[in-house]
Amino acid sequence: MAKILLNKKNLFHNLNLILKQTKSKEKVAIVLKDNAYGHGLLEIAKLAKEFGIKKAVVRTCEEARKINNYFDYILILADTNLSTYSHTFHIAVNSLEQIKQLPKNTQVHLKVDSGMHRNGINKDKLKEAIHGLYKQNLKFTGLFTHYRCADELATDFYWQRSNFRQIKEEVKNICEQLSIPLPKFHSANSSALFRINNFDEDFARVGIASYGYLETDNIFNNPDLKPVMSLWGQKIATREIKKGQRVGYGGGYIAKKDMTISTYDVGYGDGFFRLNEKHKYITPKGYEILGRVSMDNLSVNCNDENICIFNDARQLAKIHDTITYEITTKLNPTIKKEIIQ
Repeated sequence: MAKILLNKKNLFHNLNLILKQTKSKEKVAIVLKDNAYGHGLLEIAKLAKEFGIKKAVVRTCEEARKINNYFDYILILADTNLSTYSHTFHIAVNSLEQIKQLPKNTQVHLKVDSGMHRNGINKDKLKEAIHGLYKQNLKFTGLFTHYRCADELATDFYWQRSNFRQIKEEVKNICEQLSIPLPKFHSANSSALFRINNFDEDFARVGIASYGYLETDNIFNNPDLKPVMSLWGQKIATREIKKGQRVGYGGGYIAKKDMTISTYDVGYGDGFFRLNEKHKYITPKGYEILGRVSMDNLSVNCNDENICIFNDARQLAKIHDTITYEITTKLNPTIKKEIIQ
């Protein structure tokens, strides 16, 4: 049976590197949205709690409910069905219209558009938004933004940081006028956190770095992160093929000699992207995936009972012209997961 192994030692190694930046576990919010980037929502939540992380970020209320017992503070980024609440839940708000839809006493983080122009309230609508929260008896617990170029060598990052600093000052003035407590301010994702010297915000939302990757330009002095996930397949069948025989759909692989090959129970139906004869991929142990990956299995030039398909998503991301996020999040959430020390 296919399985995902989660390396606890590597996860804790990454979190310790993150702590060197934040200086406190209280300032780390681990991002667990989309099944913890494919690593397993509950599995990573349990490990994060064991490490001492008390804040988490998820996509939906359903995700938040599943991990409610593991964290003191959960930010929900993108859910429109908000019928169930907990004192630990904080709802991200992206528009003035959304403020009117929330029941009173809901804890709210306003997202402000500091220059990415994707989600968030416009800067010139901040006063209206905060007054709206006040009138609706909503609790203003956070204000945040997201960077469009934290992973690239560009001035955009510093421009947005400057915008957010100005926004924070405006928000402080509005809160003082209304005599309400200041919200928690946060803007840094993984890439931004490792570009900021003397981190001074209330917390960072750390996702991909927790899992061992950092999608930034090579010029940056990135930390030595270690991938947490490895994907394993179990042998289905073995056969001997002759030189010149073809393997799989389209006969894309042609044997250069007599050889032993086996099929394993991992395919694109499991979320492992479809390889074909145009892209040569070598497993960590040095085996080659032969020809096209099928929906439920793939062929490899070996006879091992179990093989590691990948333990570092970067090579596959390069082959598929994508990012490590997509390689890990696309894996079927039903794949069995095991935690190794």
